[in-house]
Amino acid sequence: MTGMDRMEWVGWENFDRILHDSEFWTAVGNTFLIGVMSTVPQLLVALGLAHLLNYRLRASTFWRTIVLTPYATSVASAALVFALVFRADGGLLNWVLDFVGLGDTNWANGHWTSKIAISVIVIWRWTGYNTLIYLAAMQAVPTDLYEAASLDGASRWQQFRKVTIPALRPTILFTIVVSTIGSMQLFGEPLLLEGGTLGAIGGNEHQYETLSVYLYNYGWNLGHLGPAAAVAWAMLALLLIIAAVNWLVGRFVRTPAA
Repeated sequence: MTGMDRMEWVGWENFDRILHDSEFWTAVGNTFLIGVMSTVPQLLVALGLAHLLNYRLRASTFWRTIVLTPYATSVASAALVFALVFRADGGLLNWVLDFVGLGDTNWANGHWTSKIAISVIVIWRWTGYNTLIYLAAMQAVPTDLYEAASLDGASRWQQFRKVTIPALRPTILFTIVVSTIGSMQLFGEPLLLEGGTLGAIGGNEHQYETLSVYLYNYGWNLGHLGPAAAVAWAMLALLLIIAAVNWLVGRFVRTPAA
């Protein structure tokens, strides 16, 4: 950033630099771990909530609005509020844990606790969004299928497993792809968990540094735009690989269904 008039062609050197940087692979591992820890519970809870909202409930519009409210909250607002909840000193969660006799936890400094904290923020924000997607897909399932299953003696749980889930396979695959892309772009949540210098590097040991935070640190804290651009291309390559895997899985799932 300080020598924009002194750029030089370095070929593959930037890619070689990040691929031999242990911090890059730490960020890759953190990104995938946080992605799995946030995506799996998020989609399972969204599927359950959509199933409940699919029944005739009083004030159904009110409940759907409540479910979607976290999605309308900005990343910064949600991350800052949860940062206060997960604070080591005076945080709400530690106060509750101390009240029930479980002691305090330094959420941001732990390798697993920091990932849990970030995953909770992601789950809170995106569960409602996926719930409404599943709900829309459920309402498109023909009622004849449920009536036929009911006549055959299927319980509600059996109808959910044998009718609803197979009908929702394309939608479930879509939400998995979208959630995977979102996990690759995680930035605001880890950046604001502690904030300041530690947030910009993903913790004192990079324990919750994601690829987006790693790119930000290289490009805007250190001022090295070449390696930062290489990180962006590496993220694109990883997304293409994930998209190819999801396509193969989707093709495998559609073939038995057909």
